[in-house]
Amino acid sequence: MRPATQLLSTLFALATFIIRSEAVQKVHRTGRYLYNADGTRFFIKGIAYQPQGIAGDNAFLEPTSFIDPLADGSGCSRDVPYLQQLKVNTIRVYSVNSSLNHDSCMQTFSNAGIYTIIDLSLPVNGSITRDSSSWSSNLLDLYINTINAFAKYDNVLAYNVGNEIITAPSETGAAAIVKAAARDIKAYLSSISSSALVGYASIDGDSNWRDPLANYLGCDPSSQNSGTTAIDLYGLNNYEWCGNSTFLASGYQGTTTEFSSYNTAAYFSEFGNAACTRTWQEAQALFSSNMTSVWSGGIAFSYFQAASAAGQFGMVNISTDGSTVTTSTDFTNLATQYSAISPPNSPLESGAGSPSYPNCPGDNTTFLASTTLPPTPNDKACQCLENTLTCRFTPASNNYTSVVGPLLDAGCGLLGEQGGNCNAIASSGASGVYGPVSGCDPAVKLSFIFSQYYLGSNSDPQACGFAGNATINKSAPPSAASANAAASSCLSSATGTFVPVAPVTPTGGAPAASSSGASQGGAAGISSDLRGPALLMACGLLGGIFAALA
Repeated sequence: MRPATQLLSTLFALATFIIRSEAVQKVHRTGRYLYNADGTRFFIKGIAYQPQGIAGDNAFLEPTSFIDPLADGSGCSRDVPYLQQLKVNTIRVYSVNSSLNHDSCMQTFSNAGIYTIIDLSLPVNGSITRDSSSWSSNLLDLYINTINAFAKYDNVLAYNVGNEIITAPSETGAAAIVKAAARDIKAYLSSISSSALVGYASIDGDSNWRDPLANYLGCDPSSQNSGTTAIDLYGLNNYEWCGNSTFLASGYQGTTTEFSSYNTAAYFSEFGNAACTRTWQEAQALFSSNMTSVWSGGIAFSYFQAASAAGQFGMVNISTDGSTVTTSTDFTNLATQYSAISPPNSPLESGAGSPSYPNCPGDNTTFLASTTLPPTPNDKACQCLENTLTCRFTPASNNYTSVVGPLLDAGCGLLGEQGGNCNAIASSGASGVYGPVSGCDPAVKLSFIFSQYYLGSNSDPQACGFAGNATINKSAPPSAASANAAASSCLSSATGTFVPVAPVTPTGGAPAASSSGASQGGAAGISSDLRGPALLMACGLLGGIFAALA
């Protein structure tokens, strides 16, 4: 009887696993709406779920460190009863560490019928910048590593390629970089047979640039209606509703009207104005027929306490030992409103039509983004280039991210004195011009600038010092002509688009300065391209073969 008993036990465990692994339906997009596998309309009824990191000294209080909530199995088990009290079906997580194990949390949430929207970026040195932005190999690798860490779970609804990256008309050129990221991430997800959506979460702003941005992210510049460069899911971080308001008085009516013909599935990726008493009446409006013809729900901000200029957004307090949850009036009010929601199941999927991708909006005085996108970052080309460089960045410390920007400034300044410039590493989403080295990670870009200065100094050993952060590469081609020829050969493949592959060596689980979502927007701040005027310098092309490549 013992073998039979063991067999029954094994079969029961297997059946239990199968049931649990299929605890949620697959959600897909049809037309501009989201649907469950059974054809019913799906609405995101969610909450932001990210413990507050250490807030940085910036206008958005974006953090400089993060705690990955999906790696804390006991914390997720502790919180899931409270999320169920709120009746949420989705959590949004702003930063995760791909090197950690997420099995316990993801299974706990799947069993509870809770989906996840995961932002792929990390603050400080893991996201697209607002200025001097470029789509580079280190960011692509970071995003892919995160996807690979979560691809096995059934309850990943979407991945965001950015959050509040663009906050003003002067920053709209970065939209071309965001669009390129969406293009490559969609291609990668397709290659691994993932049905997860690709999204972007936008800050609310003046409609004269916010609306063109939304349309640009959802457009198809090829006019082939293929959607290969379009996002699947548009999020708007909207805090218009304040206290006891109405659909009209809050501004919700105006915003909904402005998006009435939008082609992309859309939701409020954050809502909940903490400057007023949060009765959460806006939830009733958001899930009513006034708005569901345009919006597919929203994410209340935030489960955990989060510091901001407007006060505390969090709805619970966690005891210092992490064992106890104390809820607030905000929590109770949201639970009351979410429990009363009954959105209409319309339109039926049969009448939703197919996704459409209109032509892209043109440039104007408040929106400047080219439809010429940067190429897919090419790890092999960048690694090949690095091997040919004569003076390479060899940082004195592993925690080197803070020195890259100043060193780029210094290197570009020295090149300028020689009559050269840094256009080969520069990237302009506004003009659609991308230097041949702009798709490489910042360390390779810096080595390239060091090498150009070193070769321009007749290979004087003293020209490859840079405060102890550079070393002569004795294996590099000996002359400037041969070095440039070798570099040209490497970069000849760093053009065009292709389906990305996972990096050979996983990287980017948690950079030296890792971070979480905070205030009104996760991880949009400084990226791994690192801020600095060096990346903005533009006065001709670097000499030799790079003039032809740029």
